[in-house]
Amino acid sequence: MSETEIRDDRAAGRLEAVGGGEVVGRIEYFVLDGPQRALVPVHTIVEPAHEGKGIAGSLARELYAIAEHEGVSVAPLCPYVSKWAERHPDEAPAADPALLDAAQEWLAAHPGRF
Repeated sequence: MSETEIRDDRAAGRLEAVGGGEVVGRIEYFVLDGPQRALVPVHTIVEPAHEGKGIAGSLARELYAIAEHEGVSVAPLCPYVSKWAERHPDEAPAADPALLDAAQEWLAAHPGRF
């Protein structure tokens, strides 16, 4: 596979992996403002033809790097990102349970968003 570029489309709430001129994978997320600012990944999607190439892991790693750079937490609601974080505790600090609860409440209050 050619080089994959990861780009953050914050306005659309997507972290996208682009390869060969097409989006081959993405993490859909939102920004939670309280009780503290956090990036909240909800879904990780990799196009079937590109599965098994490490794209989802690269996206998760980049999401945590962005959060660290911005000085915010990650509150993963996405099952894939949660499992990735458990396997990479050095790169993915555990989220505060209260922050995860707040993220769940936000998602429940915005049912059409994801």
